[in-house]
Amino acid sequence: MSDNLLSNDSSRILYTPSAFAKQALLHLQETGILHATSPHTSRREELSSLLFFIVLSGEGLLSYSGETYPLKTGDCVLIDCRKPYSHSTSVNLWSLQWVHFYGNHVSEIYAKYLQRGGKCCFCPHNFDTYRELLTEISQIARGTDSIRDMLLCEKLTSLLTLIMKETTQIESGHLSAGRETLHNLKDYLDMHYTEKLSLDDLSARFFINKFYLTRVFKEQFGLSVNNYIIGKRITNAKELLRFSDMSIEEIAGECGFSDANYFSRIFKKIEGITPGAFRHNWRP
Repeated sequence: MSDNLLSNDSSRILYTPSAFAKQALLHLQETGILHATSPHTSRREELSSLLFFIVLSGEGLLSYSGETYPLKTGDCVLIDCRKPYSHSTSVNLWSLQWVHFYGNHVSEIYAKYLQRGGKCCFCPHNFDTYRELLTEISQIARGTDSIRDMLLCEKLTSLLTLIMKETTQIESGHLSAGRETLHNLKDYLDMHYTEKLSLDDLSARFFINKFYLTRVFKEQFGLSVNNYIIGKRITNAKELLRFSDMSIEEIAGECGFSDANYFSRIFKKIEGITPGAFRHNWRP
């Protein structure tokens, strides 16, 4: 790790979360603002942290995962700091606002972000919202509220949610033909999920290659087509288990499962208990 502290003017907050926050919450490690006063490079590696920063002004470079990315005013960066990285300002000296944070499941969240098409560097649609969130995080960290860790977790969750939304933003303000097809397909699944459906049938109905469909549906909605259908069926099954007197066999058929045993296996895999136990626990 290296920094030239004489080459920048930084205002930072080092934060020590509680043991509870480290175990159970997204938790803040550090946040601040940097104003470069001369060209410099910062290097880090093997940090248990995610780093998010925004370029307030100026330009620079990020080196990460064997790639180099040019950055300019208005750009955002989200990286996993367990991997080596460095960032450096150009002669057009930059200012950055950043936050380091972590949590037990952030690696999975970051992997999901990448799976959905997210990039380590992006130019957001709503830059001011990001800046406001980082400013709010700093204000909370400086404060003395007894529930600071919970408030910081709320803001960090909002930050990750906002970043995730960047992977599904519509560039032109309306659906492209491809995305319109996907939404029409999803609407079709919502209406026909109890029926026997196959990728071949859906591909033919919506004139879309089934391999392309498999990939872009998951990118758009976060689930495979099959898991989306199963989720709809299980949700319907839970409603019928709680609010009807139908037998488990009848519910299996009603929700589109081929037989009650298969339904019970899938239900337990997803919910952690059998349909009968679910009904017992939730019925008055």
